[in-house]
Amino acid sequence: MKTLIDTCVIVDVLQKREPFYKNAMDILLAVSNQRCLGVLTAKSITDIYYLLRRSIHNEEEVRKLLRVLFTLFHVEDTFATDCQLAIDSPMKDYEDAIIVQTALRIGADCIVTRNLKDYKLASLPVFSPEEFLTKFTEEHTNEE
Repeated sequence: MKTLIDTCVIVDVLQKREPFYKNAMDILLAVSNQRCLGVLTAKSITDIYYLLRRSIHNEEEVRKLLRVLFTLFHVEDTFATDCQLAIDSPMKDYEDAIIVQTALRIGADCIVTRNLKDYKLASLPVFSPEEFLTKFTEEHTNEE
């Protein structure tokens, strides 16, 4: 399953934010163990860098964490066409509409985010981390 992971889920792991940490970490482990294909956007990487740098205040440590993300996740660019198509999206949040357009272009099966309210009009499945883990576990149980 090709899954575009939203920035908030990665930051939940890296900053050990409760009560979100466990589910986010389980997703990271599924990606790490190659049980699903995790995708981040290049924009998410820059956002993660910014957020971590503000909280960690250690450039070397932040870059080390980014290197880990690059080894675990596929990183996809956001294209100008993604931004253009998002302008006409029925979604109110333009940035989230860009994420949806990027996910559609790269052939993602779904998006995982905690920000479900802004994705109600998305044209592909969008799951909370908990919903994703439930679906993921059911699919893998049925395969065995």
